[in-house]
Amino acid sequence: MTNKYSANRPLTEIEEADVQRMIASDPDNPEITEEQVKNRTSFAEAMKRGRGRPKLESARQAVTLRLDSETIARFQASGDDWRSRMVDVLDKAKV
Repeated sequence: MTNKYSANRPLTEIEEADVQRMIASDPDNPEITEEQVKNRTSFAEAMKRGRGRPKLESARQAVTLRLDSETIARFQASGDDWRSRMVDVLDKAKV
């Protein structure tokens, strides 16, 4: 199997133009714009940001609470977002 483009010899102008045309026509790897070059971040900067979600100012706290099974069943029957609705009810009942 012969390779049309070899690293063992320099490309001719026609071959270079052919390679550049193939690069430009690749939809999975478009050329970057000047705006993207200006706004780029280095790998080291990207790693400094850390992983996961940003910390919230008032994050929720996990607690264990014993409730009647009927109460839980009523909230669960109202849909998938039953925990958020339970939090809303508890927020409205603040003393």
